[in-house]
Amino acid sequence: MPRQFDYLGDVEAFLAIADKGTISAAAVALGTTASVLSRAVARLEARLGVQLMRRTTRRLSLTDAGNAYLEQSRAAFALMADAERSMRDQGGELSGTVRLSAPTTYGHYRLPPLLQSFMAQHPRVMVELSISNRNVDLVQEGYDMAIRQGALPDSGMVARPLEDAQLCLVAAPAYLARAGTPAAIADLADHACLPFTMPSTGKPATWQLRDGGADIDWVPAARMRIADDVLGVVTLAQQGLGICQTYRFIADERLRSGQLVPVLPQHWGRSRPFSLIYPPHRGLSAASRALIDTLTAHAATLPPHTASPML
Repeated sequence: MPRQFDYLGDVEAFLAIADKGTISAAAVALGTTASVLSRAVARLEARLGVQLMRRTTRRLSLTDAGNAYLEQSRAAFALMADAERSMRDQGGELSGTVRLSAPTTYGHYRLPPLLQSFMAQHPRVMVELSISNRNVDLVQEGYDMAIRQGALPDSGMVARPLEDAQLCLVAAPAYLARAGTPAAIADLADHACLPFTMPSTGKPATWQLRDGGADIDWVPAARMRIADDVLGVVTLAQQGLGICQTYRFIADERLRSGQLVPVLPQHWGRSRPFSLIYPPHRGLSAASRALIDTLTAHAATLPPHTASPML
């Protein structure tokens, strides 16, 4: 009986070339020669009856058929890798690698104790953590899951709620002693506000406030706008440069120590959600499922001002 998938080595060669960008780079990665990989792709194209790559002396690019085959082949190889990890996981202690992307706010202030607990419980699991405010492409970049803040677009991803994090306005005591303490939302127009510039729009983020039960989105006018690192607004506020809006879980310790003080606490009450997302079509390894359980179980342990309703 002939082998049904005896051409998988040719598919692997195609994937390596697409990932590395050139046949020579793929040959180095696979420990073979460029001519061997060229013949592998030629055999694969003959088998499929389509051209997958356009090859010249200087450039290599994928055809439309090549791009479609690349996406489906990656998904198939990922499923096989997940199946292999799953079988290994059934043998006893969890092992393998989990790739997680998280924004700086959550990565610095929420994840450390959760990961410490998870890794102590599963010492053979490797966690590859990217802490960045860039929204990674989970499928294309090979991440198992990501934590996202704010309302989620309809992306087809599985989304699990982590928490609704309350927002607050804060400033350093030295700043308020110098500039005075605002008594109403309108007074903020006369103060040094420290808004974060949204990377998606290039505009300052609105401050989300509440007045007598009504939600207010207030756009701060400012002489300084902070980009790229949202935690920068807290650092600058703590150093006395003005007023900022941030999450309570970031400000709480500084509020307790007196490094920051509340501003207009009667207008707090708004919040933003944090969610854990992962692709629905990928078979999750046991290690990934365990990390998801650890992160989502955290929501039930949050104090009242940050806890989110379970959906």
